[in-house]
Amino acid sequence: MTDFLNLLGRILIAGLFLGGAAQKALDPAAVEAMIGSIGLPPLLVWPVALFDLIAAYGLIFGPGVRRWALVMAAYCMFTSYFHWQLRADPWQVTIFVKNWAIAGGLLILAAQGPGRFAYGEKDRRRW
Repeated sequence: MTDFLNLLGRILIAGLFLGGAAQKALDPAAVEAMIGSIGLPPLLVWPVALFDLIAAYGLIFGPGVRRWALVMAAYCMFTSYFHWQLRADPWQVTIFVKNWAIAGGLLILAAQGPGRFAYGEKDRRRW
């Protein structure tokens, strides 16, 4: 049961990144405006969308689920800075807090490992 719940949790967390990739691809103007408002090049939306997509796949299937969890935890904490810059909008503060909560879940995943249901993850103790 633990391995199944681990897989389900990974799918749910990855769903957030899949949704982010889809949002960026389907409505890039909104994300470009937000990125541009904090002084970054709006075209950054495309590599970030691709990164979200690849990371979601890595979290669900592996290999390297632990590494992906660490990378995405850092990503969530890093991108929180940009939401904090827009803190006059209460929604952006909510996203800031959500990102840190997701980072916490990802750190737990990195510590515990993906269980049996991940491609290329033969030894749960290895990184």
